[in-house]
Amino acid sequence: MTENTFPLHNADAIVNFYRSEVLIGQEAKQFTKGDLTPVPKPEAVQTLYMRILHLLYRFRPECHSMVPFSENIQYPGYHEGATAIISVYTRMRQFLPMCLVYDFSLNDLLAPKKQKTLVILSAIMNFLHFRKERMVLILEKQAKFRTDMDKLQTYTRGNREAEKKIEQLTTIPPEQQAEADELAAALSELQATTVHEYQEVNIKNENIAEWKTKIAEKTQKLSQVKVDVSNLKEDITKLKSQIVESPEELKSQKEKMKEAAKKIKNSIAETDEYVVEMQNRVQSVAHAEAELQQMNSLLQDLESSMNNTRLRQEEYQELLIQSEKMQKELKSLCSEEVQLKRALGMKLDKECKQNIRRQKKRETKEHHVQEVLGQCNQIHQKREEMADKIQAIIGETRQLKAKIKSLRDVCSKETEKAQALYDTLSTSMDGLHKRIEMHITDLKLHQDV
Repeated sequence: MTENTFPLHNADAIVNFYRSEVLIGQEAKQFTKGDLTPVPKPEAVQTLYMRILHLLYRFRPECHSMVPFSENIQYPGYHEGATAIISVYTRMRQFLPMCLVYDFSLNDLLAPKKQKTLVILSAIMNFLHFRKERMVLILEKQAKFRTDMDKLQTYTRGNREAEKKIEQLTTIPPEQQAEADELAAALSELQATTVHEYQEVNIKNENIAEWKTKIAEKTQKLSQVKVDVSNLKEDITKLKSQIVESPEELKSQKEKMKEAAKKIKNSIAETDEYVVEMQNRVQSVAHAEAELQQMNSLLQDLESSMNNTRLRQEEYQELLIQSEKMQKELKSLCSEEVQLKRALGMKLDKECKQNIRRQKKRETKEHHVQEVLGQCNQIHQKREEMADKIQAIIGETRQLKAKIKSLRDVCSKETEKAQALYDTLSTSMDGLHKRIEMHITDLKLHQDV
């Protein structure tokens, strides 16, 4: 008791708590501080303990006074006074270790002390506070369990609806099965044609790139030739200004210049033809680009359709993922439900067992009560018989007393008569003794003479 783990309260706090939380009606109004201090009243403490046991274990106060009568008990009436105290003592001995009080004795009921009673009531007060908090938590858990069960039901309904929607989305109706097969075949053909056209477009792009490189090379050569021609013209003008030579050399130079000009003209004509060819090729390339644009538009349409199909597939995958998540949640919830059902089953089994035990206890109690009532009736009958016998014995004793009184009167009278006879006999005997002595003395005198 010196190292307890609960707070100690004063008498005012204890009285207020037990008046508001434990006692009811007139008992709460009549319970005051004077019942605990300076000297606790045993009756108030015993009723308070009875109400605490009734609050915790539903054990009514009148049940403490029931005596388990049996055939071996000769005088059960003698046990009625001590039965209630012994019952409260045994049940408080079982209950108080939960409140960390281990030294409860019978004197705490019969002659309670102030400090010990305040310590015990403080411990019970702490336990009742703890019990109230636990009850609140249990009620919250029960409410949460009910909400979780409601959520589980809504989730299962949502999962069923989602599964139905997935089945509706994945299953093709038989009316549209032919169209779906045709669309699948057309999609496969379009994919094959798009792959083939992509390959052709890539080949044509490679050819266009090669032609563009060749055209760039030819244009570079043309620009180089033009530069060479301009350089030659400058050289010709310079040479014309410096010509002071013979006509033969001039003729030879002119011929050379004519040959160079012919070569240049021939190269220019060739380049012009080549440019014409390249222009034709560029036009064909433009036609090819237009065709490619058409193909690109078709491919874009195909890509849009493919994107739509991809989006649908992604939606389908998302729905599958969601369905898997929902199935996982459903499995987890099912497992939780199974656990909760097991817990509920265990609780229901415990409750059933407790109800069966309570029913058995009630039946045994009722049977016991019936037996007790039968025994009480027998005892009352025996008491009545004994009372009748006692009354008869009292009458007999009265008669005997009257007879004794009459006999005593008779005896007193007889004793008086006997006393009178005794007195007369004693006086006569004394007279005879005196006469005898006188005769003896006379005889002695005659003998002497």
